[in-house]
Amino acid sequence: MKERVANVINRIRPAVQMDGGDIELVEVTEAGVVKLRLVGSCHGCPSSMMTLKMGIERAIRSEVPEITGVEALDVEEQH
Repeated sequence: MKERVANVINRIRPAVQMDGGDIELVEVTEAGVVKLRLVGSCHGCPSSMMTLKMGIERAIRSEVPEITGVEALDVEEQH
């Protein structure tokens, strides 16, 4: 499942990078929660939660329906 999620992220990454940000896949939990780290200009951006929920989560869940949610970790947080 983690590989499938990584493939989706790799497809949407160029759009995020065009705005100076990036996405790091931290983990996919056994409960199906994807944990991401938004970095670069995404970190602290007021629109990052909208991007996470409406863009990234929607894309991941459309291709990996068993995912139950997507969470963003702070840059400092480790898994």
